[in-house]
Amino acid sequence: MKKIVKPILAFALLFGAASCTDEQDLIFTTPPAEFKILSPQSGESVVLSPETPLNPGLALTWENADYGAVTQVNYTIQVDKSGDNFDTPLDVTSTTKTFATINSDVLNGASVASGLTPFTQGGLEVRIKSTIGTTGSEAKYSDVITYLVTPYSTDLPKLAVPGNHQGWNPPTAPRIAASAFGQTDYEGYVWLDGGYKFVAPDPSGNFNWGNTDWGDDGSFSGVLVETGESDCTAAAGYYRVQANTTTLAYTVTPTTWGIIGSATPGGWDNSTPLTYNATTKKWTGTVVMTSAMFKFRANNAWTINLGGDSDDDGSMNYDGPDIASPGAGTYLVELDLSNPRKYSYTLTAQ
Repeated sequence: MKKIVKPILAFALLFGAASCTDEQDLIFTTPPAEFKILSPQSGESVVLSPETPLNPGLALTWENADYGAVTQVNYTIQVDKSGDNFDTPLDVTSTTKTFATINSDVLNGASVASGLTPFTQGGLEVRIKSTIGTTGSEAKYSDVITYLVTPYSTDLPKLAVPGNHQGWNPPTAPRIAASAFGQTDYEGYVWLDGGYKFVAPDPSGNFNWGNTDWGDDGSFSGVLVETGESDCTAAAGYYRVQANTTTLAYTVTPTTWGIIGSATPGGWDNSTPLTYNATTKKWTGTVVMTSAMFKFRANNAWTINLGGDSDDDGSMNYDGPDIASPGAGTYLVELDLSNPRKYSYTLTAQ
């Protein structure tokens, strides 16, 4: 009899394990709703702006989650891109109340992190997760609403410029940037030395070979071709690099930089030269200055010059206004052109 029971018991355990596996396979990725979001209604929308980061982006109210006893309930607002079924929900904020307001800056970050495209309306699924206790037990979920969000981006689109100058490694290559999101007029300053190409980021923002890239069309006359077999090329030097992936035109202009103006030894007639530091990627020089005005210019000419912040974007501008020196004295002047379209300088008293 004992010999018969053991096989039966083993079969029962095996069948039970298989049944558990089958049940696990039937678990829904989105739990059924146990309480409701009261506002906003699904389908409502918002257009976010970097100019009003503290404005309300999403104001939510919801029902109490019923745990059958008087206990503190913790609520977490979760979001995910529409259609992703909360495979990887993002926790935005938590509260013990049944309402919350998320400002525009936080909602924008959550929207972009969830996969929405800047300046394009997209669906953001929103739900409330409730728990009790300090360990977050007894999770319950609200219904799901779809909130239509148009996020923004303050990060300019970029291309990597890998080449002989840095070991043909796109992840560590210098960048050039477009003038605005959605534009393809890339520009920046790069030390070049031989062959190079332009590489676009993948959807996650990573720069690697295998992404879309551009090389010379073989004529070496400033024409790009996608996945071009010919490398672009330049003699060793510091260049203003411009590339347009729509018109497929590119130029590289060799530059040396100096400081000029009534505050400088050469006045407005001659630039006081700066020296490129390959380690800091800055143009530097020690300059005796007066309490007057100055600017920076390339090649001892006015074709390429940088002045003050005329459009309040936090960086220097081409043909921008004259800059006031901090006063008479000797200064270490540093011009930093390594951050594309976010050019800056410092004057440090010596």
